[in-house]
Amino acid sequence: MEKNKKNIIGDWLAENGNPEIDIMVKHNLAISTKITRILKEKGIGKTAFAKKMGKSPSEVSKWLSGSHNFTIKTIAKLEYALGEKLIHIEKEYKYVKFYIAKTENSKKPPKYSFMSSYAS
Repeated sequence: MEKNKKNIIGDWLAENGNPEIDIMVKHNLAISTKITRILKEKGIGKTAFAKKMGKSPSEVSKWLSGSHNFTIKTIAKLEYALGEKLIHIEKEYKYVKFYIAKTENSKKPPKYSFMSSYAS
């Protein structure tokens, strides 16, 4: 067997591949790897997990292979069943400024205190 033999499919994908597909594949693999790790840590087998999810063991095997395109709905069901987050989305905060008027005496103008905070 030749060591320098060209990888025709790999070369074609490298030249013509879609970066969006590459990102999707990486995300799918990351999710399936995390599911596998959680199942192992919790001592849950594929068959038991399939039963818990109301799916066939072959479908769970497909999920764990990394070739499944997970929907947000499926990810939510998986997170609920596993009791753990599979993806993390950072919450966005808005920086809010507000002033509080403090009147000590009705004859004097009010004093203002400046406060700021993050709001969700």
